[in-house]
Amino acid sequence: MLANSAETLPRGHVLVEPYVYDVMTDGADNFGSRAYVLYGLTDNLTVGAIPIIGYTAMHGGPNSSGIGAGDQILQAQYRLTRFQEGSWLPTIALQWQLGVPTGRYQRLARAADGMGSGAWANTLGLNAQSYFWMPNGRILRVRLNVTRTWSGHADLVGVSSYGTGPAFRGKAYPGGNVYVGTSFEYSLSRRWVLALDLTYSRNDPTRVRGVDDPLASLPAVPRLPVQFASPRSEAFGYAPAVEYSWTPNIGVLLGVRVIPGGHNVTRSITPAIAINYVH
Repeated sequence: MLANSAETLPRGHVLVEPYVYDVMTDGADNFGSRAYVLYGLTDNLTVGAIPIIGYTAMHGGPNSSGIGAGDQILQAQYRLTRFQEGSWLPTIALQWQLGVPTGRYQRLARAADGMGSGAWANTLGLNAQSYFWMPNGRILRVRLNVTRTWSGHADLVGVSSYGTGPAFRGKAYPGGNVYVGTSFEYSLSRRWVLALDLTYSRNDPTRVRGVDDPLASLPAVPRLPVQFASPRSEAFGYAPAVEYSWTPNIGVLLGVRVIPGGHNVTRSITPAIAINYVH
């Protein structure tokens, strides 16, 4: 459900996998959809995009004014090695993602309209994947992802995704992220697969600096400096799922991600469904 494959698509082949989910917390339901649209440029290089949209339903506050686009993601993955039966060497690939700040994040009429970060983000990752044959002849597929994300800064005006007020002018500096994820997929049959993802994520503090300028038209009025930072956070999660394939090219996945807590993290439950199509 969560771990990226280390494999690449054969040259000229396409994978489309849209997810629909609801990130449920005590304060809101964050409905969203992200679709993996990937193309095999060569046998060892896959490129693509991950379009994201969302809608937030607040508990006790104004909802999003409508469905909005989040920050979109461009992706490339290059395969370094390929698993061969009888060998200890797994499939290993390098992955690069570019987060494009297309989502609304400032000058918000409603805080729930904030779907983006306003900052470009680069993510570098290492993906690995291997297979193990169980005593009953079934296959256990194991994946490992390790990624690091660096972000630029975002210019802020007014109400924003960073919790600033209507008179704010300044910048935000999103903290970096380290992510480690692993998954275990057990083939019950040619059509049915049981899966479990385990994840760890650490976010460095996000810093916001600027001024509150409620009377910008009056130069003689002093502006109030504003500076704050979010605390560093760490979260562990798990995601059981089941997948059914009608044909070798089409399958459906149903699962739920659970983040039970951590350090400065909001607990959440995220049911999700996805359709996987390969051509």
